[in-house]
Amino acid sequence: MSLSYLALGSNLGNKEENLHRAINELSLSTGRVLAVSAFIETKPIGFNSDNYFLNAVLLIDTVLTPLALLENTQQIEKDLGRLKKSDGNYSDRLIDIDILLYDNLLIDLPQLKIPHPLMTERDFVLKPLLEIAPVLRHPVSGRLFSEYVNRID
Repeated sequence: MSLSYLALGSNLGNKEENLHRAINELSLSTGRVLAVSAFIETKPIGFNSDNYFLNAVLLIDTVLTPLALLENTQQIEKDLGRLKKSDGNYSDRLIDIDILLYDNLLIDLPQLKIPHPLMTERDFVLKPLLEIAPVLRHPVSGRLFSEYVNRID
């Protein structure tokens, strides 16, 4: 079994229901959900939209390999109504599931980078992550993730 942290986000439709549905699907097909952060509302970053996001981070215990986990999360996104994954151009979305960490593995493939390369720049990822893993360290730098938070409200 491996531990993986996943980031969830939604800014269309019933955002809370979208996150709950994603968590349920992950628990059924991916592994045992060990922890889920509170849902936080955040402004869109990287594009303009009037739709705020609802974000969360969860910890799962999975038997899936990192690539199988990626395939599974992308299938869940499609099943829940996501039409396409972002290609660097961000837009509104029903659901987004990103793999942040997978054990202490370092993966640098075209389709999957772990740790997630932007996670230390995003308070909407760091704050929920710190809620469920307050002393977690970045697998490359060894720094506590709390050291990356720009400001804590």
